[in-house]
Amino acid sequence: MNDRTNKRHGEHRARGVSRRDILCAGAAVAAAAPLLATGSRALARSTATTTPLAGKSPLTTLNNGVRMPVFGVGTFSLPTIQTADVVSFALTHGYRLIDTAKNYGNEKEVGEGIVRSGVPRSEIFITTKLWIEDFGYDEALRAFDLSAKQLGVDQVDLYLLHWPAPSEFEKTIAAWKAVEKLYADKRIRAIGVSNFTPEHLQRLMDRTDVVPAVNQIELHPYLTQAAARAAHESYNIRTESWSPIGGGFRNLPADPTNVVHLLEDAVLVGLARKHRKSVAQIVLRWHNQHGFIAIPKSQHYERLLSNIDIFDFELTADDMAAIDALNRNLRSGPDPDRFDVPAFREIVERRRAGG
Repeated sequence: MNDRTNKRHGEHRARGVSRRDILCAGAAVAAAAPLLATGSRALARSTATTTPLAGKSPLTTLNNGVRMPVFGVGTFSLPTIQTADVVSFALTHGYRLIDTAKNYGNEKEVGEGIVRSGVPRSEIFITTKLWIEDFGYDEALRAFDLSAKQLGVDQVDLYLLHWPAPSEFEKTIAAWKAVEKLYADKRIRAIGVSNFTPEHLQRLMDRTDVVPAVNQIELHPYLTQAAARAAHESYNIRTESWSPIGGGFRNLPADPTNVVHLLEDAVLVGLARKHRKSVAQIVLRWHNQHGFIAIPKSQHYERLLSNIDIFDFELTADDMAAIDALNRNLRSGPDPDRFDVPAFREIVERRRAGG
């Protein structure tokens, strides 16, 4: 399918046995599902302590024909010392989509976790992102080479512009054109964006050739992003949800004296009781039934196992409508219309000053 056509027409630890060892042993009996093939180069196998499970997530087809898991694991704010272990554990237990970014500072550890898992590279879908301080044509090419080197791969499955940087949109356009070149050179299997509003998407597509395959945005029951989803539908761009269970409200509260707890919402708690599932599983199933790609992050192994265990039940139409009605247009992350390099540096300085 021609990309330009898409654009115009739409598409405690105890006595030497760790908690993790116990979880590994228990999870290894899970049923296997079809494998994902990506065609990228294989990484060396490590001496895995468990037998890797086949991928558990269903796949979706992007607007360029590439197949992508609809469920994966995010790595934002994971402690660097733990990232490789989390990635290895996730892959060993059925995850096949791993999401990272240059700005997360953990691409090297993600690559180490992939090797440690023993899962062949051809089964793994890797997403990483171009940081806004690297926008510009030559800058983007150099940044991609560094990310690929850190990850230990020749080809990335999905590469995203991390933010639209609206105050420096000429650099955004130049960065996208560099990413288009990398895509044409088959260094990347699919390209997309993150945190772009419909207006940002239109500005980008008016001046470039390849329609983004994915837009990764903050999306959860308190921020359902109806306008963005409609824009994605019109251009056959897949919607991917970061902070899908509202973790950002705990980690980055807008009001520290009144932290929002999405997973304590009475509607969601009631649905969890009804379906005999955790509240997080209810929310993640909501994402799945809407057709969103979801990448929840956790450094807790039992939660990693629970998060992906969402494909054995169905929310009713009334359940889905009840969750849809929870929308408050409430963000935990930055406003894409105001977030750029100066805004990022101001945040960094504030954090340094605050210790």
